[in-house]
Amino acid sequence: MEGAGMVDQEQKKKVMVAIDESECSHYALQWALQHLAPTILDSQLIIFTVQPFVNLGLTVAASFGSTPPELIASLQENQKKAALALLEKAKDICAKHGVEAKTITEFGEPREAICGAVEKLDIQLLVLGSHSRGVIERAFLGSVSNYCVHHAKCPVLVVRKKA
Repeated sequence: MEGAGMVDQEQKKKVMVAIDESECSHYALQWALQHLAPTILDSQLIIFTVQPFVNLGLTVAASFGSTPPELIASLQENQKKAALALLEKAKDICAKHGVEAKTITEFGEPREAICGAVEKLDIQLLVLGSHSRGVIERAFLGSVSNYCVHHAKCPVLVVRKKA
């Protein structure tokens, strides 16, 4: 049987690296490619990013209650372009390591979107970067990595860049 030893992409384990525009998430991707090479080469790698919803509250306030639809469309288009550029950069990083990655972008709140994608895509390992925020920042902003460690339905590897 020709190709009987080859594992189908759908049967491979899935590793997801969640990224944003921060340097720490790109570091996490590079770290994973360097240190988890056997695992990643034997898995389907998914690069995932979340586009937060456009904050219409600020837009409405800035436009004195009358937000033109063109402005909303423009903001959404800019977010989409930024996400695509981010994913292209990630794919280039992967290509330099000889890895082909699937890219996915979703709209939503990052923590919930990441954990939802882990479950929906049946991810076996989630890799995230840590922003290394202080206690005060974490209290106000929350920690995406901390949330995912406690709520994702798979093992989570948080990569922290050395200072």
